[in-house]
Amino acid sequence: MSGIADRSPVLTVDGAFASSWEHLAEELRCLDLRLRMLLLTHPPNQTADPLAAFRGLVVTDTEVSVLLGKNLTAGDSAQRNTEEEQETARELDDIQNVILGRRAAARQAGLFLSLPRLADLFNLTRFEEECLIVCLAPEVDRKYEKLYAYVQNDATRRRPGIDLVLSLLCRNEEEKLGARAAFDSSATLQHFKLVHSIEAGSDTPLLSRTLKLDDRIVAFLLCHAQLDVKLERFARLILPHGSDAGLAASHELYGQTSSFLQAHFQEPQSVGRNVVLYLHGPADGEKRLVVEAICRNFGLPLLIADVEAMMAGPLPFDQVAWLLGREAALQSAVLCLDNMECLLSDTEKHQLQLNSLLAAAKTFSRLTFILGRRHWQPQGVAQECVFLSVAAPRPDLDLCRRLWEHSLATCEHLESDVDSAVLAGKFRFGLSQIQDALATAESLARWRSPEKWQITASDIAAACRRQSSPKLSALAHKIEPRYSWSEIVLPDENLAQLKEMCQQARHRHLVYGEWGFDRKLSLGKGLNALFSGPPGTGKTMAAEVIANELQLDLYRIDLSQVVSKYIGETEKNLHQIFQEAEASHAILFFDEADALFGKRSEVKDAHDRYANIEVGYLLQKMEEYEGVAILATNLRQHIDDAFLRRMHFIIEFPFPDHEHRRQIWQVVFPREAPLAEDLDFDVLAREIKLAGGNIKNIALAAAFYAADDGKVIRMPHLWQAARREHQKLGRTWREAELAEVRMQ
Repeated sequence: MSGIADRSPVLTVDGAFASSWEHLAEELRCLDLRLRMLLLTHPPNQTADPLAAFRGLVVTDTEVSVLLGKNLTAGDSAQRNTEEEQETARELDDIQNVILGRRAAARQAGLFLSLPRLADLFNLTRFEEECLIVCLAPEVDRKYEKLYAYVQNDATRRRPGIDLVLSLLCRNEEEKLGARAAFDSSATLQHFKLVHSIEAGSDTPLLSRTLKLDDRIVAFLLCHAQLDVKLERFARLILPHGSDAGLAASHELYGQTSSFLQAHFQEPQSVGRNVVLYLHGPADGEKRLVVEAICRNFGLPLLIADVEAMMAGPLPFDQVAWLLGREAALQSAVLCLDNMECLLSDTEKHQLQLNSLLAAAKTFSRLTFILGRRHWQPQGVAQECVFLSVAAPRPDLDLCRRLWEHSLATCEHLESDVDSAVLAGKFRFGLSQIQDALATAESLARWRSPEKWQITASDIAAACRRQSSPKLSALAHKIEPRYSWSEIVLPDENLAQLKEMCQQARHRHLVYGEWGFDRKLSLGKGLNALFSGPPGTGKTMAAEVIANELQLDLYRIDLSQVVSKYIGETEKNLHQIFQEAEASHAILFFDEADALFGKRSEVKDAHDRYANIEVGYLLQKMEEYEGVAILATNLRQHIDDAFLRRMHFIIEFPFPDHEHRRQIWQVVFPREAPLAEDLDFDVLAREIKLAGGNIKNIALAAAFYAADDGKVIRMPHLWQAARREHQKLGRTWREAELAEVRMQ
């Protein structure tokens, strides 16, 4: 077995119990003696058995005598204090003394016994321990079902009632009255859900209520270390394997946290003070990796729970939170609450759920990690425990490069074109993401060439893109980049600027990492660009070319859809987009930027003031974002100078002149397209004075005309398609009509 069972060595030291079961077996022997004592003081009726015909529905005296290994004979009240009763009492006292002595020896030897451990965890009295034994008995031996039915004079009551427990464990009525408090709903046994009162909440008198030992407590006492089945859908247990923290020890967060915890738990004044560490930042997988490494270094199990999955489960949240905390105590595990972001809102429901979760953590766990995205400082928690909110940023470029180097070194079948520094510059991954990406890259390589496969840089880039957050696809439209440098037509200067953008993105690892500029800049380490120009001049195509060149995902965000008339909603939408983009390392292409930007001059009304706030918030998020963010606008003059100063690149996309239109016509048709020999691109460029996007539409429409007429794309098809394009734009086209006449 694993978990607790693994931490329970089977040894015999100075008379100590060798195992938890050896101890429990002796406790059950005491229970047998208590049952015998109860029957001796309240002997069964030995008259002729009138229920012989109903054998199987009742438990007989003879059967009970066999189960207890002693013949129970009836007698009058004078016979009840016989030598039999006295001998049983002496035997019971002797065994109890031996049990206590062997338990003490086991504790001194550092041996694990489940019942004493449970008593330590929940501060149980000896009476409460014995209650657990009474409830455990029918869980391990069905003979106790018959015995309990017999002594309770009810063949259907096969579990102990509170009256039976009191009769077995108390010597007189006065003790019984005092012991009733142990079964109150606020008392230890039921408060911590160790036992359940089956009729709780009904009108059943306390003495008539039946007790059931919680299934997880049964498993704990029997040294079965599996998680509570109620927690399996959202929690998992990670056992420490060795003390090597691995490459996670390179993280600054690991060293700082380990040093703090080491110092805290060594201070005498810190005894009894729980620690709650809230780690916030974008790299969820990396935070979990660091927490796992810390627990592995301290040799502690780690219980990780997904708070979002807890909320979606069938059980009430407060009940699940309590069971989770109890599980952490039973497993002697550090508690880690992942995806806490879903509870950090101001709604009353979430606040109640948050309070119940924190209460469970503070009650059961000496050390709790909470993982989230944004900063959070709860009120009042620091007075009850040691609470710290710690920023957990993504690995810097230098560490990221070393993580890539370390992981690539373990890869077989790796092509020589794979460069760890380039990967670190494009994909700012932590170790967990890198390992996932390399596993996916191997699968892609095997799929591409099953017989002789090698992992290429393209395989790794494709695998890294698959690490993108699925939530970003719900907020933005993912574009599959298809265009290359040969297909985009721009003036030389503008084209050179686009290539400079790619160069900066490609050499981030060198400038920010090896050359140390990462330490000099707190913001603006990403790449921000403004594409301005009339519709159809190639802004979206240019974004696709850059994404294709850098092998990064491209997401288009329509700012006209993001902007909301409700105050604060625009900022919320933008926050979600940038938050998810941090995890996906994608290029963000903000289209229709005119929906948000306006000349920030005099504020005339509240709408203008909040519009300025929205623009300022977008600027802030773009400066914080360390990837590539591109804004596209049709009207650059609507964007004020304060915003333009923050752009790394401002690239104009002019309306194409005659020469550039001719070049567009030359590249717009696929190589497979059947073109007539008399196509004159120069005439098309002169007569059709439209932008590249419109030219693409005309070429496609002409192809469909040709498919229905001769299967070759000819000039009349293009003139017809051009006429339709002008009609869509609401324009007349006399020049093209004249040209068509001349061509016929």
